[in-house]
Amino acid sequence: MKILNLHPEKCTGCLRCELACSYMQTGAYQPSKSVIRVSPLEGYTSYAPYTCTQCMEGWCMTACPVGAIQINAAGAKDVVDDKCVGCKLCTIACPYGTMFYDVDTTKAFKCNLCGGAPACADACPTQAITFDEAAAVDWIGPFAAERTAHVLETEAAMVAGRGLAEAR
Repeated sequence: MKILNLHPEKCTGCLRCELACSYMQTGAYQPSKSVIRVSPLEGYTSYAPYTCTQCMEGWCMTACPVGAIQINAAGAKDVVDDKCVGCKLCTIACPYGTMFYDVDTTKAFKCNLCGGAPACADACPTQAITFDEAAAVDWIGPFAAERTAHVLETEAAMVAGRGLAEAR
């Protein structure tokens, strides 16, 4: 399994990661739509890139009332646009501030690891962002498995024509 590693001591603040990310996510160079941000520190004398760490707790996934955040093939917690209702609960639940809300689409968005080839890591000239092999860890945990099973059960019940109250 690969993980995105951030090395702030190597960051020069060039913002190439933000540009690459925004282009990969939207097809246009719009740093405001980037899911990686570079924070200036100490009066712009040092910088630190930050983005979703794909945390084990998955607060965003837990908070989503419609199960719109699922784990993709790259191992990232990913917002499924067709399911997202734009309630912003995930943005409130994320303690790291790395869940975002797009006012144009009225949907939440976050780092999805670019499907397994993060553009930010490829664009970084100093390797302040790397996508490295790591030991496989069961970071999904039993809660996420239970939550996913509940969401799938609810969807199946709704497809079968029963109401949400009956599905519980």
